[in-house]
Amino acid sequence: MIRGAPLVPGSAEGSALVSDEPLSFWGGYDHRSGEVIDRRHPLAGENAAGRVLVLPYARGSSTTTAVLLEALRAGTAPAAILTIGAETFFALAAVVFNEMYQHTIPVVVIQESDAARLRTGMRLRIEQDGTITMDAGSASARRGDDGSPHRG
Repeated sequence: MIRGAPLVPGSAEGSALVSDEPLSFWGGYDHRSGEVIDRRHPLAGENAAGRVLVLPYARGSSTTTAVLLEALRAGTAPAAILTIGAETFFALAAVVFNEMYQHTIPVVVIQESDAARLRTGMRLRIEQDGTITMDAGSASARRGDDGSPHRG
């Protein structure tokens, strides 16, 4: 179990998609499909729609908010976002989406040491209070050869 600090409280569950590199949603995330399209990013080609996206932070500017908001509207956004720092661009999109559509996507800050425990494919459940439970025994949980998070 991980105790996170919710920037935007909410409940969600999904398969983790983990990277230790930040992602720019502007030009890096296709809001029509949920695919990571930045070919230089380790998650290139992965689909984040409906998954729990784990990133250290967003790269870029407020355009991340606009792209994520469009993905939320299209139903192609992650189910939840976990970050290492207080990521205001993700939080802003989640708050605006909740105000407009009365639907919440949790954005939770976790410790770097906790993020290092997460692997792509793990089943994660996020609670309103920021508690994250994980099923490390998921058959699809993968690690890189060096023990690092799976990178696509």
